Amino acid sequence: MASITELKCALRETLEARGVMGQLKARIRAEVFNALDDQSEPRPPLSHENLLLNELIREYLEFNKYRYTASVLTAESGQPEVPLDRQFVANELNVVEDPSARTMPLLYGLLSHFLQSGDSKDKLFLRSSAPLTSQKSNTKDS
Repeated sequence: MASITELKCALRETLEARGVMGQLKARIRAEVFNALDDQSEPRPPLSHENLLLNELIREYLEFNKYRYTASVLTAESGQPEVPLDRQFVANELNVVEDPSARTMPLLYGLLSHFLQSGDSKDKLFLRSSAPLTSQKSNTKDS
């Protein structure tokens, strides 16, 4: 008969081989985070830019089956529980999608666009990392 240690080892190996061990650890981390999250402290308002960024990240996480990570992102960021409409996000980012691209997260399409535009004249010039709303107000005054 197998010892307790051998059974534990066999169980751990089986769970790791099935990919369940990582999911269990992620679920435990998410539950611990939720238990420790101080709901009495109000979160700062979610800016429009952060709302869009969080949605791009959430779509990516859920597509890749990182559901617990997505749940922590939603809880920690204050992102609405219900995902934003994909077409709304695409419109806000001035993205026009080919129908075949709708099976992949928008983030993949954005990354693909920049990776394929290898010509230096097509490079995007990034300014400050300040939210777009403050950049818009600064450029109007200049």
